[in-house]
Amino acid sequence: MMLEEIGQKAKAAECVLRTLPTSRKNDVLETAARCLLEQKDAILEANAKDIETAEENGMAPGLVDRLLLTEGRIGQMAEGLQQIAGLEDPVGEVLSMRQCPNGLLIGQKRVPLGVIGIIYESRPNVTADAFGLCFKAGNVVILRGGKDALHSNRAIAKALQGALEKRQVPAGAIQLITDTSHETAERFMRMNQYVDVLIPRGGAGLIRTVVEKATVPVIETGTGNCHIFVDETADLGMAVDIIFNAKTQRIGVCNACESLVVHEKVKDALLPMLAERLKEKQVELRGDAKSREACSGILPASEEDWGTEYLDYILSIKTVSDIDEAIAHINRYNTGHSEAIITKDYDNSRKFLDEIDAAAVYVNASTRFTDGFEFGFGAEIGISTQKLHARGPMGLKELTSTKYIIYGNGQVRP
Repeated sequence: MMLEEIGQKAKAAECVLRTLPTSRKNDVLETAARCLLEQKDAILEANAKDIETAEENGMAPGLVDRLLLTEGRIGQMAEGLQQIAGLEDPVGEVLSMRQCPNGLLIGQKRVPLGVIGIIYESRPNVTADAFGLCFKAGNVVILRGGKDALHSNRAIAKALQGALEKRQVPAGAIQLITDTSHETAERFMRMNQYVDVLIPRGGAGLIRTVVEKATVPVIETGTGNCHIFVDETADLGMAVDIIFNAKTQRIGVCNACESLVVHEKVKDALLPMLAERLKEKQVELRGDAKSREACSGILPASEEDWGTEYLDYILSIKTVSDIDEAIAHINRYNTGHSEAIITKDYDNSRKFLDEIDAAAVYVNASTRFTDGFEFGFGAEIGISTQKLHARGPMGLKELTSTKYIIYGNGQVRP
């Protein structure tokens, strides 16, 4: 299907979705969840083709994990749609209403953004998540996934379009661009007459390309060079558990810990204990001179390591003399995603929360919780690391705009 036709179908569907009642939206989402489960065999078969090609092409294990679908992950996709159906519909919410001296009533309410374009890479679950969130917020979505997940995305989109058709809602509410060429992607980024906003999800290269080449407004989602700072007062057992989870629970995700910052007063006690635990997952450690003195087996870190999102079983380690040095290091090298401090010191926890510049800042918890599902949104469209419109996990409210509504009784401006 040509991009022009996709855009026209999207605009036609937008007129319907803009005023679709909440009950019908929820009915479609419940139906879509059932369709995913009913068609799981076809989806898994399609995904197996993508996985086979990825492995033949030597894709890194962390990226293969991003691409992989299982019955459990399809179940999570369906559960995400069901959770979205159970969430409050933001569309139509009146945010304010005031009366002016001239008698005009001026209010502000939530409305859909319109047509949302999403350009993403290997994660096929984004296809279902993006549809569910955009649809509940009254938006049409046009998806352009990567070639690595093309078979998977086609199968998922087919199931979702089938659900729309079953409930007599235009199937154009979700469309998939199957031409994965760079030329088509760049044309998509310039479809201002059809697309209201673009949201890129993927690596730094993809996001940079979209930001630089799009003429459609962009909500930037970022990469995740996430840090954990172990303060001198930290419970070291807790620190090891949190770091192990944040680094190894799933390596190919943007909220995984990539960088460890350690107060020099606890490095000798912490690092050997941590290194022993991380051996379970064969994590490679790269550290500065002080960390290497504290624990054998740590390789020298380069300047590049401090700013790298590995998406692999690699962890950088930087030692610091106080919390101010830790905050300065993190704010210099982070990507504005998720940062954590492990501490028993209340003042240090408040200082960290106040001074770290990131979308999500944690005290004594894993960075892996920065996720729309974990935050109770049902799912997310991405983690926004910019500061305009939305920041952090983007759920339903972040997929709406506002408009002013004005009631009068004959007022004219003098």
